[in-house]
Amino acid sequence: MTTTLWRGARLVTFADARGWGLVERGALLVDGATLAWAGAEVDLPASVRADEEVDLGGALVTPGLVDCHTHLVYAGQRAGEFEQRLEGASYEDIARAGGGIRSTVAATRAASNETLFDLARERALALMEEGVTTVEIKSGYGLSAEHETRCLRVARRLGRELALDVRTTCLSAHALPPEYAGRADEYIDAVCAWLPALHGEGLVDAVDGFCDRIGFTAEQTRRVFDAARRLGLPVKLHAEQLSDQHSAVLAAEYKALSCDHLEFVGADGVAAMAAAGTLAVLLPGAFYFLRETQLPPVAALRAAGVPIAIATDHNPGSSPTLSPLLMLSMACTLFRLTPEEALRGMTVLGARALGLADRGTLAAGQRADFVAWDVAHPNELAYWFGRNPCARVVAGGVER
Repeated sequence: MTTTLWRGARLVTFADARGWGLVERGALLVDGATLAWAGAEVDLPASVRADEEVDLGGALVTPGLVDCHTHLVYAGQRAGEFEQRLEGASYEDIARAGGGIRSTVAATRAASNETLFDLARERALALMEEGVTTVEIKSGYGLSAEHETRCLRVARRLGRELALDVRTTCLSAHALPPEYAGRADEYIDAVCAWLPALHGEGLVDAVDGFCDRIGFTAEQTRRVFDAARRLGLPVKLHAEQLSDQHSAVLAAEYKALSCDHLEFVGADGVAAMAAAGTLAVLLPGAFYFLRETQLPPVAALRAAGVPIAIATDHNPGSSPTLSPLLMLSMACTLFRLTPEEALRGMTVLGARALGLADRGTLAAGQRADFVAWDVAHPNELAYWFGRNPCARVVAGGVER
């Protein structure tokens, strides 16, 4: 197995719970796909012998970015709805009129497998260009056994064919498809029936749902979570985006990996998440694009000790962004996170939101995912926007 010594770097290790963990003149020893050693060059053991050495010339090196909430597999776009909202229609108005998620479902069902793959591949490559080494991809635009399976297979194929670790989440409980109009309980029965086959094919790492006024009720969500629990699958939840349905409390009952959005989460939800160890995933792209005014309660989450992750939420209806770096900036400007909180939220805490403990920091034993940036200090990654300073990316020990 080849070993490579990457030296001459300023390391952002995130080795501790707080602080950047900066190491001046640092080095990383990569053994296969794993970091065998990380620290200051002067502390490198004399016994270390590497097959190759790479001088990074003083570049800033961070862990690879983890985009822990995306909807990359779909067809079509919804620029027309964007225009409708600017003319006064709300996201809920459009969804209730048959647009929104349903319009993307129709386009996705009509697209071939190759078309879906080609579109998703282009989006994934855009994320990779800004330093993403791990991405979560949700289903939820097929909304039938056949089409949800197709979408999840496309996501798995991306992970096989790109230098990108892909985690898949079944979000069949995303919206009510037209063929089940007025029969939400029957649709939830169907979703629960699909899960064993999807899991048996190895297509599902976690299960998600949308619990809100235009989504599914708490009781319907509970049934999906019970089905996931029977299969040993972890759960996540789109929670309190448009209203407080107390769904964060429900998710915490199931020890959910994360609750995502959370603009309207109340004190009970925050307390329940803290007690359960459930992370908050904040999605500034959706907040910005929908022109929301209700901010997620960042101060309350901090005070309760709820870790905060950040993601792009790439999707065609509410967050058509493919820039994780812009999300770092927006997390600071819109949600008032610090640059350290934002970057930590898209590295170590983004990984935790996917149930992954083997990445997100630069330390021995971690997966060898890291990025060299053309900046002097990590706070610049949130400071600049509209610029990509990503210089080199190593994913799973291989430079891409």
